[in-house]
Amino acid sequence: MSTAQAETGRTITTDIPARLDRLPWSRWHWTIVIGLGTVWILDGLEVTVVGNIAPRLSEPGSGLPITSGQVTGLAAALYVAGACLGALFWGRLTDRWGRKKLFMITLAVYLAATALTAFSFHTWWFFLFRFLTGFGIGGEYAAINSAIDELIPAKFRGRIDLMINGSFWLGAVGGALLSIVALDTSIFAADVGWRLTFALGAVLALVILLVRRHVPESPRWLLIHGRDDEAERIVSSIERKVEEGREEPLPPAEGEITIKQRRSVTFMEIGRTVFAKYRRRATLGFALFIGQAFLYNAITFGFGAILTKFFDVPSGNTGYYFAVIAVGNFLGPLLLGRLFDTVGRRVMISSTYLLSGILLFGTAWLFDQGSLSATTMTACWCAVLFFASAGASSAYLTVSEVFPMETRAMSIAFFYALGTAAGGISGPLLFAKLTETGVVGDTVLAFQIGAGLMCAAGLVAAFLAVKAERRSLEDIARPLSAVTKPATEGARPAAAPGTTGS
Repeated sequence: MSTAQAETGRTITTDIPARLDRLPWSRWHWTIVIGLGTVWILDGLEVTVVGNIAPRLSEPGSGLPITSGQVTGLAAALYVAGACLGALFWGRLTDRWGRKKLFMITLAVYLAATALTAFSFHTWWFFLFRFLTGFGIGGEYAAINSAIDELIPAKFRGRIDLMINGSFWLGAVGGALLSIVALDTSIFAADVGWRLTFALGAVLALVILLVRRHVPESPRWLLIHGRDDEAERIVSSIERKVEEGREEPLPPAEGEITIKQRRSVTFMEIGRTVFAKYRRRATLGFALFIGQAFLYNAITFGFGAILTKFFDVPSGNTGYYFAVIAVGNFLGPLLLGRLFDTVGRRVMISSTYLLSGILLFGTAWLFDQGSLSATTMTACWCAVLFFASAGASSAYLTVSEVFPMETRAMSIAFFYALGTAAGGISGPLLFAKLTETGVVGDTVLAFQIGAGLMCAAGLVAAFLAVKAERRSLEDIARPLSAVTKPATEGARPAAAPGTTGS
């Protein structure tokens, strides 16, 4: 790596991105997956527990004067609103202060808020800390996805990103099974069991916080922000850890990039980059987020009410059904993830969105005909969400890899916030009202809205998805700080080692 002085900052030529991308998969990479990815398990636990305990919270003796509709409607919308605002607030700071500082802070916010939810004594307290819990989780989306994509080698990035985002559903399985125990009044009193579920979430967050201390800052972020010596130390340390136990040396890194270091990027520059330079990618991001948000809200936020109202499933048993759905959701990214790196992004994103939308249309028709039982309805949902989960996870992957390094966290936050606000705030309010009526046609309409938007997003992806598989982040979207065009894998380096950038 070489440096030179310039009026507006130092200019450096480096091969650090290429060195990170050429690494083989190793035990060190698994520590990143565990340290960063496990937070989605907490998010899945949160959302599932609240959905499953909604009927119990509305029953006499729960300790809260709240209705089931308020839990799945207003409280859910506040959680999502908090996540959207948190994503924007923390996302900006993630690009300015760094990935590590923010993924520690946001997890601490989540931990405190979910712990205080357990002490709810009135609806306003419950609503307030559901909002603040979402506020912490929203920041996690920007900080974690940025860090993961910048640390994981290019050839593994798609499958790992999908697997990590799909781990949300491991938390959902845990939340569903936990709610069964928590709602069993022979074990816990009606006003105690649901509180323990939130307390457990706080304990798990504390464990993750301790593990996460060992995850390094993103070397790519350090490079741009004038901390190239620190970036060099981190990458050299990673290389030593990856080499441990290997019988052959690491393959050589091919390609360098010259960048002019800077401290921050203005909102004006972010806006110009995303909405002017990358208009097609911005359209793709909006479509993917809105489609998946509406489809998931059409199913998950009314899930418990549908089973209890239409199939007479006891409120304490809905967790069993949701556990099955959650397993299907996790298997989707796990089994299909590799194809996003081999078959390619465009084919896989469009096909998963379209297949899930078409299957949900079919489910709506069968439900309208009265052809489904609680078991077969759950099987239909499981099939829909097997594909939808892979597609939804690819939405986060897409917006985290198709925009320049300096805008990555803010781009994730922006698309997550606007797409999720459209589907995640209006969705719960709309779908809670539709499923509360007990009218079959209203629930069918909820399914059709989600399915239609998912299919529309799939068609957008078929035309606009970026072929990002196995490509470096710098090749997919040139950094704003780049002085020369980054070399692609196997291409001639931008500058010979030891030379000085312009």
